[in-house]
Amino acid sequence: MDRPAVAVLFGGRSSEHSISSATAGGVLRAIDRDRYRVTPIGITREGVFVLEDDDPDKFALDAERLPEVVDNGTRVLWPEGGGDRMLRVRRADGTVDELGDIDVVLPILHGIHGEDGTVQGFFDTLGIPYAGGGVLDSALCMDKHFMKIVLQDAGVPVSPWVTVTRRRWERDPGGVRADAAALGEPVFVKPARAGSSVGVSKVHDASELADALELAFAEDDKVLIEQAISGREIEVAILEGRGDAGPRASLPGEIVLTTREFYDFEGKYLGGEGADVVCPADLSDQEIAAVRALGVRAFEAVDGRGLARVDFFLAADELYVNELNTMPGFTPISMFPKCWIASGMTYGELISELIDTALERTQESASR
Repeated sequence: MDRPAVAVLFGGRSSEHSISSATAGGVLRAIDRDRYRVTPIGITREGVFVLEDDDPDKFALDAERLPEVVDNGTRVLWPEGGGDRMLRVRRADGTVDELGDIDVVLPILHGIHGEDGTVQGFFDTLGIPYAGGGVLDSALCMDKHFMKIVLQDAGVPVSPWVTVTRRRWERDPGGVRADAAALGEPVFVKPARAGSSVGVSKVHDASELADALELAFAEDDKVLIEQAISGREIEVAILEGRGDAGPRASLPGEIVLTTREFYDFEGKYLGGEGADVVCPADLSDQEIAAVRALGVRAFEAVDGRGLARVDFFLAADELYVNELNTMPGFTPISMFPKCWIASGMTYGELISELIDTALERTQESASR
């Protein structure tokens, strides 16, 4: 049997473009070439689909150079629908080459125009299988406001918050300040639809609120002000079940802060000091069971598909879900792979699991 053809899709228009590109470097290095035929497809910051180099080193992430997809003159031509699966590329000189039928897309896109259900809807319309979250869970979890509403309705505990639009902040700053004050101090201010801690601030008192809101509004016109939960930051990785099996959870990990106030962009991706990713976390058997069970419950509450990382605060023996990420950080040093590695799976096997789950889902749909 011929190897399935996998299009690894990365980059994108969001502020997390470089993180997506770095993830691609890790995936291209680890994907099982004996099992899959790989075509790397990049999306530039302007939204152009280009045929990229199959070179993991090109997308290495370090503090001196953030990787990115640049316009190399090629244009990826997606299948036209109606059962067509042929992937084509138009070269810079205008010639068009056929790259072969595509079996599944692995979209490792973070942020808007990728992790928010838009790309997923595009592939659903074309009838192209893809790994990871679907339209609904991607859209819900990208918007932290609606994610919290859904989780709260399902009985999943979340930290108290207030959602503020730019319009309201401009028209009613006093009311916004009053709502923030009711949450106590400190609070976190974060964009509703961004990730990788971009635009996030810890606000210690009212004098810092305006600057924090402006930073968050630079990413989104809807912002959350959340009560800071004093406790341990615990995370668990979730994978969709295969066949009749339900979702399964990894061993939990922990973000241990030493000198950083919170797990910011530098601490997550650039090896900054003051934050350590520890997996497995030092928890009792009872705590591990509770984290895994609540992680699966949260995943099912948002109709999760493919994968997710569920982030918790553990405070005074109480668990609060902070958020779900339907395409979590997936570099080799990220928490999601680390949790599964600690649970007995290699990085390469994890990539294969996502691809095979998508292929299996497609076969099940075709047989119905």
